[in-house]
Amino acid sequence: MNNETVKWQGGSGNHYSFTIFPIEFNFKPDQDGNYIFARQTQLGWDAVYIGEGDLQIRVHDKEHHNCAIKKGATHIHAHLNKNEKNRKDEEADLLLYNTEAYQPTGCNIKIGG
Repeated sequence: MNNETVKWQGGSGNHYSFTIFPIEFNFKPDQDGNYIFARQTQLGWDAVYIGEGDLQIRVHDKEHHNCAIKKGATHIHAHLNKNEKNRKDEEADLLLYNTEAYQPTGCNIKIGG
């Protein structure tokens, strides 16, 4: 397996390192982390959905997985992160900068509009 990594920027200016996996990759159980369904473009990567939680469960959740595929996701970017507060903070930070992950171009739903 190719262990290529990519850095994603958050609204705070922080950068987060993610390992790139094929869209059909099966994660082991009980691996909590952050993940991004991403589509590869000529210019790099676009976020289609940004999330956190048990990677095995969350990346195969039918609602998010199917939406991501329909919106052109080609890969899953992920890294382990056991601390729930840190995962949620990172997810929020990434969504501040990577607004293409929100509907209508992505699958994240923006709270309050």
